[in-house]
Amino acid sequence: MQARPQTAAALSLCLKVAMKFQRHNAIRELIGHSLVANQDELRRKLRRRGFAVTQATLSRDIHEMRLSKGPGGYSLPNGHTNGSAIAIEDDAPPSVSEMIESFGLRVQQAMNQVVVATVMGGAQPVAASLDYEEWPEVVGTVAGDDTVLVICPDQRKAAEVESRLRTMLES
Repeated sequence: MQARPQTAAALSLCLKVAMKFQRHNAIRELIGHSLVANQDELRRKLRRRGFAVTQATLSRDIHEMRLSKGPGGYSLPNGHTNGSAIAIEDDAPPSVSEMIESFGLRVQQAMNQVVVATVMGGAQPVAASLDYEEWPEVVGTVAGDDTVLVICPDQRKAAEVESRLRTMLES
């Protein structure tokens, strides 16, 4: 009878190790293919891939994986990044895609408008990036703290904007 608790403990340990291995692989892939500027951004990207991690766990992972952080964000120990570090020196503000990836949570069309839900404090940067890029389908934006209202000339244009933003959010 005592073998069962030991077997359960061994199984639990195996599952934890497997999950950690999968999470580390996801982190390597994210850092190797996209700019990851900070831990919160990495945590959100991992959450979108099904890994709900705490800040403490993520800090341990970063330490264990020997990731380094520079002006271009995190990089792997072998120096591989996505090449975005070069673009950091450009004076252009971050793109809508980068802002949606960093701050976006949900996108929903409402008639000729699109509502973008963001993390707290994320609405202003998302709206500013939309305004800066001057999408022809967008008449203007109004930003609160965690919500952006994107105003379009008609429902068809709003559907296009919603689809474009949803694609960015889900990538």
